[in-house]
Amino acid sequence: MPGDVQKNPVEKIPALSRQRLGDQIADVLRKQILLGELRPGSNIPERETASALGVSRTPLREALLILEVEGLVIMAPARSPIVANPSLEDLTQLLLVQSALEALAGECACEEITNDEFDHIESLHLHMLASSDISDDSLDFFSTDMAFHEAIVASTKNPPLIKTHRQYNARLWRARFMSSRRKIKRASTLRDHTNIVEGLKKRDKAQTSAALGEHLRIAITNIAGIFAREDNPE
Repeated sequence: MPGDVQKNPVEKIPALSRQRLGDQIADVLRKQILLGELRPGSNIPERETASALGVSRTPLREALLILEVEGLVIMAPARSPIVANPSLEDLTQLLLVQSALEALAGECACEEITNDEFDHIESLHLHMLASSDISDDSLDFFSTDMAFHEAIVASTKNPPLIKTHRQYNARLWRARFMSSRRKIKRASTLRDHTNIVEGLKKRDKAQTSAALGEHLRIAITNIAGIFAREDNPE
């Protein structure tokens, strides 16, 4: 239940390099949050978590601060960190903004994208097509999906757009991951991506922008369905 102390939030992992240790710990905890092993609304007891990871509390706190910036963890004085548990309304508002950002990115990308950047984006799409029916690794599929969108935004060469998109995307990782785990959603994702790639290939601003914007708006419906099933599991 929300607020409960999480039991055994993570399994002990091999010794980590001291270089960028906070980032490495954040990667481990982020994956746990995405997979639901650290449940929304649950506490992350720092002493127990540090012990489970085999690290001290200092780099763990650095990792938690990274996740706080991403909107995945809530920090408060004199309290254990809590896994963020955004409402459907919160996620809907974030997705509306993100859909506008990606629509703008699609339009800008058609002007700025290089052939090498397009080839990379197309290769990510082809990888998803090849693995969608044979792989049960939903995290790999999701990671490639996010890389696809991030590559399009990066191709705009627009630093404010790239930074804002990254900030919003971090807060939507868990919700978008939940949506992407559904096999039926994968088919829809791939159809949308095909339309996006075709638009980029033709440098068609209208097609690319519309396809990206609609892709994110459909995610609102998918996530609303997930919330409805959680509220009425029968």
